[in-house]
Amino acid sequence: MIGIMGGTFDPIHFAHLRTALEIAESCGMEQLRFIPGSVPPHRPQPKASAEQRWEMVNLAIAGEPLFQADRRELDRQGNSYTVDTLSSLRADLGTKLPLAFVLGMDAFLAFRSWHRWQDIMQLAHLVVMSRPGYAPDPQDWYGELLAQTTCELRSTAAGRVTFLSVTPLEISATKIREACQAKKSVRFLLPDAVYQYIQEHSLYH
Repeated sequence: MIGIMGGTFDPIHFAHLRTALEIAESCGMEQLRFIPGSVPPHRPQPKASAEQRWEMVNLAIAGEPLFQADRRELDRQGNSYTVDTLSSLRADLGTKLPLAFVLGMDAFLAFRSWHRWQDIMQLAHLVVMSRPGYAPDPQDWYGELLAQTTCELRSTAAGRVTFLSVTPLEISATKIREACQAKKSVRFLLPDAVYQYIQEHSLYH
């Protein structure tokens, strides 16, 4: 099974990385791909350039064999829709390999407003990062799709939903950018290599 984690990664930080590692290990993934978005349709445009964000992702994941960077959204024109990215991955990887798209709880609660969300369910599983105090409602739209164990995700290519608890790290890219602008240190919120890159290129200042 291959996991997919998308985002602007503006910049990538330890909450992204720790969450991805925990999910990859919990689900028994052979690989988890970080896919930086080019033109996010539902949020402000990134402050760092596409190439700068690509460089930071590669610096952040260096040395972790489970992680791989994938630049297909950066190289594609137009809005970065998840359904297009998953369709592209399916064209490369075939229809039988299990794919798991990783998303946070806030994104999941708005999932049915996403572009062609029903088609996404035909292309991948959803692995939702749960949050304290939230219990999945089996009467909701995804009730029949709930996977009780991660083994169920590996036994089929797409179409299931599971909720996983991860270590809560209250780190946000927005706060990192704000701290940089205020000339405060962001060290220990992200890998040293990314921190040095931000310093060298005067990003977010």
